[in-house]
Amino acid sequence: MRLIVVSGLAGSGKSVALHMLEDLGYYCIDNLPIGLLGDITAETLRRQDLDFERMAVGVDARARPAEIRQFPERIARLKRDGVDIQVIYLEADTDVILRRYSETRRKHPLTDAETPLIDAVERDRELLRPIAEQADLVLDTSRTNIHQLRDLIRSRVEASTAGGLSLLLQSFGFKYGVPEAVDFVFDVRCLPNPHWEESLRDATGTDEAVAAFLEKTPETGKMLRDIGDFLSDWLPAFSRENRAYVTVAVGCTGGKHRSVYLVEKLAERLRADYPHTLVRHTELP
Repeated sequence: MRLIVVSGLAGSGKSVALHMLEDLGYYCIDNLPIGLLGDITAETLRRQDLDFERMAVGVDARARPAEIRQFPERIARLKRDGVDIQVIYLEADTDVILRRYSETRRKHPLTDAETPLIDAVERDRELLRPIAEQADLVLDTSRTNIHQLRDLIRSRVEASTAGGLSLLLQSFGFKYGVPEAVDFVFDVRCLPNPHWEESLRDATGTDEAVAAFLEKTPETGKMLRDIGDFLSDWLPAFSRENRAYVTVAVGCTGGKHRSVYLVEKLAERLRADYPHTLVRHTELP
């Protein structure tokens, strides 16, 4: 049996992730009491005619704090018992969560007469820290819409199910902030910036004209080789440690030209050894 635990901050997209897993054939249970995690074994489920090959459960701060603190111990026990378990944790910037609750007018589960929304978000983050620290995959949904999150969950889960390392290459713009929950960050702002060429300003790193501009500079090729060689040398070490997911972020100033180009080229190189290589351009629509 394969078990996926989905957790994360209220407002970060946990329900969207569970719905996507349901579409992928997982039997999903939301807001499962953490104390019941220990009862989820193949033998127990068979006795209750619930012999699902794939199961996903949602866990969040509605659980009792004492149970959340016991989460690492319960996950370790399930792994010792031979359950194939993955923990996915979703998070987002506080201002993004505040905006989402303002737009939907939903009530945050930790707010009450004495707890305003912003305090509830920070309490949520602190309560769930023991779960976040156990996560196999952490996704920051601050700049991800519902459709992008569904696609990301599907791609990552399907890749890990097929076996091998799931690699996500992500371009971004430093002017918007460094993405959370990445394993490696590479800064390519030292390369010539196509933004200052008026004819290229509205293009992106996926366009041939931008590629031609960057490839005229020897430093671009050297940067690409150096990053590619580093990843080729060290990704096998992650595989040997049974890591299912690795995220690599490449950033330039605005996230439209240089980082996009390098991510596309790195993906072409790495897919030969890592067929489950995904590409995400954070700042492109």
